[in-house]
Amino acid sequence: MKVLCYSSFTFSYLNRARVLYSTLRRFHPDWELVALITDEPPAGFAFDPDQEPFDRVVWAQDLGIDNFRSWLFRHDVVEVCTAVKGPFIHQACSQADIAIYLDPDTALLAPLDPLIDWLQTDEILLTPHLLDPNTERTAILDNDLSASRTGIFNLGFVAIRTRGEGARFASWWNDRLLEYCYDDIPRGLFVDQRWCDHVPALFDKVKVVRDPGYNVASWNLSQRKVAIGKDGAITVNGQPLRFWHFTKLGLTGDLMTKKYAGDNFEVYEIWNWYKRQVAAATDPAIPARYWAYGTYADGTLIDKSHRVLWRESPDLQAAFEDPFAAGPGSYLAWLIAEGRAQDSAA
Repeated sequence: MKVLCYSSFTFSYLNRARVLYSTLRRFHPDWELVALITDEPPAGFAFDPDQEPFDRVVWAQDLGIDNFRSWLFRHDVVEVCTAVKGPFIHQACSQADIAIYLDPDTALLAPLDPLIDWLQTDEILLTPHLLDPNTERTAILDNDLSASRTGIFNLGFVAIRTRGEGARFASWWNDRLLEYCYDDIPRGLFVDQRWCDHVPALFDKVKVVRDPGYNVASWNLSQRKVAIGKDGAITVNGQPLRFWHFTKLGLTGDLMTKKYAGDNFEVYEIWNWYKRQVAAATDPAIPARYWAYGTYADGTLIDKSHRVLWRESPDLQAAFEDPFAAGPGSYLAWLIAEGRAQDSAA
């Protein structure tokens, strides 16, 4: 049985992805590990996939998405790295028996063998943000209402059996993410997550993973107790810790973790371990927050409003062949003339 596991990221997240794939390689050396990258290597960085802890790279531009550059321009970096998850998992249905997605800022602390066992019966696995109801008002405001806005399930993880209902889900997710993968909460969209609220109603053989050892993160620490035994084994509410989702690495993540971990000091030990791993995997040749598709051809930053205007205007899409272009006759020149962008040369 072939298992394919992939993550989607840009080069600014390569350090985190290296940690993820290293932990996957440690626990599952027989899985095929695929890096799905929506980016181009920065100048001065020598990217050699053969030296990385994954088996192969798939570039987003090779997924066969129609009018790729126009499609890409409609999304910010988070939206597009999420959107490409759908086309890839759909294509992976012809490449493996099981396909697993993990966010680049996750890391394994124990094997994921139970997932494979569950997929012998069920065909779609999802992890909810919350397994137990919060009782404190602050936790309800921070976590319960957040999940109501952004989605019941956290799509930093999904696993499917690439047949039957799993394949049908992959085809449906592909279609939804190609057209409607935006961070637009007022319109009922939060990238891929709000779509998956529908999955238990639309598909059979769906398992909601209620084991607390999966997808541990700041948003569920209020109801999960982490312990490290004398033998080094890590448990969550008495169950083995399988993988942690280290979302918002930095000040925000530190604040939310401290807020809900309290005196559960084992949590800080795990976070400190992860920070050391990421630091060791960081290449100084990659600029912070780098993304090749974050600027126009002349280096002008692309504002989110420019992307939204483009995706909502078929006339603009027809008028300007390459939205990333700069100079006379470009979309950027039109924005400047309309007072919607500043002329960097002025």
